[in-house]
Amino acid sequence: MSSAAFSASVAQKRPGKRIQLRCILIGLLDLYIFKDAAMTDFPFDAVLFDCDGVLVDSEPITNRVLAQMLCEMGWRVSAEECMRIFTGKAVKDESPLIEARTGVRIGDDWTKAFRQRRNAALESELAEIPGAPDAVRALHAALNGRIAVASGADIWKVELQLAKVGLAECFAGRIFSGQDLPRSKPFPDVYLAAAHALGVPPSRCAVIEDTVTGATAGVAAGATVFGYSPSSNGHSSPDALRAVGAAHIFTDMSELPALLAQWRRGAE
Repeated sequence: MSSAAFSASVAQKRPGKRIQLRCILIGLLDLYIFKDAAMTDFPFDAVLFDCDGVLVDSEPITNRVLAQMLCEMGWRVSAEECMRIFTGKAVKDESPLIEARTGVRIGDDWTKAFRQRRNAALESELAEIPGAPDAVRALHAALNGRIAVASGADIWKVELQLAKVGLAECFAGRIFSGQDLPRSKPFPDVYLAAAHALGVPPSRCAVIEDTVTGATAGVAAGATVFGYSPSSNGHSSPDALRAVGAAHIFTDMSELPALLAQWRRGAE
């Protein structure tokens, strides 16, 4: 029986569920078709995701909290300016700049207070990047779970955010933070660690990034970097991402599974 015939027969038995069942069945059929095509000739053995700005829309929230705390210390900076300065970077790595602007050397107590205020805001307001959850689940299925998150943020933030948008299970045991390594982004260490944990050479990995800092790390690791650059604030521009070696720029996360499945080196 064809999928259309099957969905029709089910819908006839339960008329009130006809539209809902048909949408579910068509979605399952689309996933099966993608998975079958991807597993027979998928050009990558693993996909490594950045988190902030790629899976979750966290940068405006985090930088608003950061701007508030910096203003309290005497640095009159807007959330937009914070996004320009700090997006893609760990706040602690910019401590010399903060000290230069405020005269205050941030320490463990300040960092703890910042993370508490940031996490409270994220718990209340965080949303996913449109299309990201479906893209992640499709790639997780197609690659038998060979996907990972490789972030420059602290591990607690990454885990909180993935749980908040329902993606924690997809990345269980495969979440990596540059802050747990000797060097974070723009150095390649976190992507090398993720690829090693998956048992995949970095050259066989696709990296999904939205900032120059992260894309630089992915390229340095030897991966093929796909730059996510929608028009909203908080993401590096297409030209900036290309300048550091991103192989392809895209603006719609829902297109990612098909983009990767159809990729050929030198395609752009």
